[in-house]
Amino acid sequence: MKLDDQIALITGSARGIGKEIALTLAGEGATVIISDINEELAQKTTEEFIQNGLKADHYACDVTKTESVAEMVNKILDKYKRIDILVNNAGITKDNLLLRMSEAEWDSVITVNLRGVFNCTKIVSRAMLKAHKGKIINIASIIGIIGNIGQANYAASKAGIIGFAKSVARELASRGINVNNIAPGYIATDMTAKLNDKAREAISQNIPMGRLGTAKDVAGACLFLASKDADYITGQTIVVDGGMAI
Repeated sequence: MKLDDQIALITGSARGIGKEIALTLAGEGATVIISDINEELAQKTTEEFIQNGLKADHYACDVTKTESVAEMVNKILDKYKRIDILVNNAGITKDNLLLRMSEAEWDSVITVNLRGVFNCTKIVSRAMLKAHKGKIINIASIIGIIGNIGQANYAASKAGIIGFAKSVARELASRGINVNNIAPGYIATDMTAKLNDKAREAISQNIPMGRLGTAKDVAGACLFLASKDADYITGQTIVVDGGMAI
């Protein structure tokens, strides 16, 4: 298996894309740490993984709070001694047109999506530096590259992640740590499931491959970046959008 004996921390992984990433990494032998602000859901997801013969553990964490991240990471290091893979997946949306967007809507998205990545990367990378190895993978978004009406806050946060990763990749490369991004396009999730058929069809028409992506599409890219196959790749963004941004 590609990730035997690896310890992988995935934030926001109790459901959705994060859960699929955790499932994929666990399927390749990793012990996955299900991290989520919703402790009850994180525990339920972990129990589901274990019942299916996968190695998993869970910790509640608010990625916006430095002390919460530090407490979680310290507990993981006490138990497992290292973190080999960090997937910064936790994120939110609060869409609104710019002229109607409140400061609270702006601040909450930037805080969760961007500060959360900063907090987790800074704290986890300290342990990776001591080990002289590690894979950090951020879930950005195609919206951070092309923008989108009503998502100025979300686009700014995801564009920030891309720039952040380029800088951190330069800082950590000499210590054997890879830092990369995945920029998903429109992915079939609980959020897109709320769209009506007309809206889904309109989106699909703008995608050369003619369909929304799946969480497995994103998880497959994440597995590649987490594996030895990507040892010589850093500071890059893999776009998983069916060709939408060509």
